[in-house]
Amino acid sequence: MRAPIAHVGHVELLSPRIEESVRCFTEVLGLREVRRERQSVYLRGESEYELCGLVLTEARHAGIGHLALRARDADSLAATAAALGQAGIDGEWLDSDVGHGPAFRFRDPDGHLLELYWETERYEPPADDHPQARDRLGLRGTAGVDVRRLDHVNLLAADVAGAASFASELLGFRLLDSVVEDDGSTSGAWLSLGQRPLELIYTRDRRRASGRLHHTAFWVDTREEVLRAADIFVDRGVAIEVPPAAHTIGRSFFLYGFEPGGNRIEVTTGADLVLDPEPPTRTWTAAERRRGVGWGTTFPPSWHEYGTPDLQPNEQPGR
Repeated sequence: MRAPIAHVGHVELLSPRIEESVRCFTEVLGLREVRRERQSVYLRGESEYELCGLVLTEARHAGIGHLALRARDADSLAATAAALGQAGIDGEWLDSDVGHGPAFRFRDPDGHLLELYWETERYEPPADDHPQARDRLGLRGTAGVDVRRLDHVNLLAADVAGAASFASELLGFRLLDSVVEDDGSTSGAWLSLGQRPLELIYTRDRRRASGRLHHTAFWVDTREEVLRAADIFVDRGVAIEVPPAAHTIGRSFFLYGFEPGGNRIEVTTGADLVLDPEPPTRTWTAAERRRGVGWGTTFPPSWHEYGTPDLQPNEQPGR
């Protein structure tokens, strides 16, 4: 039985330095600005068929506004909204929003705001962004890194196992990989709706807070482009947290940094496709994770401890 949700549609990031964030995502990462409404700016990568993959919204603190998921069809949207209601998940219907039609908004067990929709606005390239090839959705060669699309989103959760079960049982995600600590608790869950090895990740929030973001990842085609992105980050003053290296889980190649608003971003490529229609979940031990990732790279403490919104030492975790 196929999942009622087709794929991750777009993510809304909050920024207290909105214009600097917009310049970073357009001039450094190479996304295109396609629309502005109120306090939000809508951006897309060249290969995204929908109007946008990223929404930037001005706010007091960095973090995630909402994560939007596109349903497979109108019936799947209605059935999933009904199933969420039967499971005791409170939500509300929105008439429409920029780029899509009616949507059902609700919160996952950890407090992240999610949105399900079906009707969507397909991107129609204007004359100055119209490629010759019919299978292209925009011209290549934008500024900076020239990322192609939103790839995945990593959400922090106090209860990773609960969040992963919710995504699997009610939204149809497949749990492909998990990390189990020495005490038997789950500290990481890698989930997908299709053949990509990850679209949604939940990792443990060490502050045991609710509704926080770890990072948002954007796709490029080759490892060389990730290396080039590192040079561009340095030249343009984008802080690098983890230099290019290889992940173990997902087998992707990556670069981590911070956009001016404070949100962690990743430039990624190279992950394997999941062709098995019923893939078993791979369980990784804490000892395996402590050995590092890929080629032995170890992450700095900030990678495990920092999320947005950033919590001050005297702040109490919670919504």
